[in-house]
Formats: sequence, structure tokens, C-alpha cells
Amino acid sequence: MSAIYILWLRELRRYVRSRAQVFASLAQPVLYLIALGFGLGPVFQKAGHGSYIQFVAPGIIAMTVLFSSILSGMGLLWDRQFGFLKETLVAPVPRIQVMLGRTLGGATVAMCQGTLVAIVCFIAGFRVSDLRLLPAAFLFMALIACLFAALGTAIGSVLENIQGFQLIMNFLVMPIFFLSGALFPLDHLPSVLSAITKLDPLSYGVDGLRSALIGVSHFGFAMDGAILVLLAMVFLGMGSYFFSKIQV
Repeated sequence: MSAIYILWLRELRRYVRSRAQVFASLAQPVLYLIALGFGLGPVFQKAGHGSYIQFVAPGIIAMTVLFSSILSGMGLLWDRQFGFLKETLVAPVPRIQVMLGRTLGGATVAMCQGTLVAIVCFIAGFRVSDLRLLPAAFLFMALIACLFAALGTAIGSVLENIQGFQLIMNFLVMPIFFLSGALFPLDHLPSVLSAITKLDPLSYGVDGLRSALIGVSHFGFAMDGAILVLLAMVFLGMGSYFFSKIQV
């Protein structure tokens, strides 16, 4: 457990010491929140769906956790390029512990960024419907973070250069975000789009956050949690397998 803790702490310290990263991580979510939340707010309200800030804030929080956790895989590529990964792998520690330490560290950093964005949402006017469900919201954030941090580790273990990771961001992560229902309701969608959103793991994370924060759910609170737990276990298994095959 000490190896897992040390690697987890390393990821957290790197994040805390990089103030530029902390503030830069807020730029894109705040832009989405202002441009969409206030820009589309009148249209959303006229359609009879209430405040768009209330609706989109959980999606923006989930987006922040998604991007931050998946980018932990890029950190793996940097460590491979500069030799730190080789030094870690030759240590007398099982590789699964190294993978878990890095993944949990990336997930914790993602949760920190998601919490900061949640504070910004509160400043912008977002309000939680039931404060007693805040622990459930943090639980869903943790599940999203662990799920996609494990996916980022799996991708970073397979790829050998950072340029390839940029392509993954464009062709995998962005569709995951835009098809998750973070920016639009999942009700009354065309059948094809509805089927695609059900295959998107982030859809259940966004829906779970909305259920915990504003009391609105499409799939159901229990289903969201069950699917996220199952997928997190699957992706952690994938990440462990691919990480064990790394050659440095």
C-alpha cells in the first residue's frame, strides 16, 4: 500500500505545485458555463425547461472530471519519455500497484478540478436541490474520475508518443462528452442518437450527477451507479492488463 500511496501523493503534489495548471484547468469549463449557460439560457427557459444554468452545471462538472482524468494518460507518456517510468517499473513493486497509484492520483486530481468548477458554478448561480445528496454527487464524481483515469492509463500504456494521444482526445474524448447529454436533455431524442447515448459511459455519470444535484434523472439513480461501478471495474482491469505489458 505504501507504493500506491507514494505514487498517488506524487500526482497530487504535481497538481498542487502547478498553479498555472490549476487556473488553466478552469478556463474551458468557465467558457462553456458562460457561453452556453447564459447564451442558451433564454432559449432553454422559453422551451419550458427552466434554468439552463441548473441543467448544464452538472454536465460541465462531469466534463472537467472527464478531461482531467483522461489526461492522466498523457502524464504516463511524459514519464515514459523522460525515463521516470522506467525507474518506477524496475522497483521491486508489482506493476498493478504502480498502475493503481497513478490511476488513483489522476482520479483525485480530476475530483479536485471538478470541485473547483462546482464552486464556480455556485458563484454563477447554480443551486443544489438537496444538500443531503452532496455526498452522492461526490461519489459519482469519484466513479467518473476512476473510470476515465483507468481508461487514460490503458490508452497511455498502448501508445508510444504524445501526438497519438492528441488524436485520441479528438476522436474519442470529445464525442464521449458531446454525446453524454451534458449539454442537452436525453428525452425525446431520435432513436439512433438515443441508442448511442446509452452506450456512452459518461451519460450515466452526468445523469447521476444531475440526479444528486438537482433531482432530475433519465436512467435512474440506481442504474447510473451500478453501470458506473461495473465500467470502472472493467476499465481498471483493462488498464492493469495494458500497463503490465509496457516495454520501456
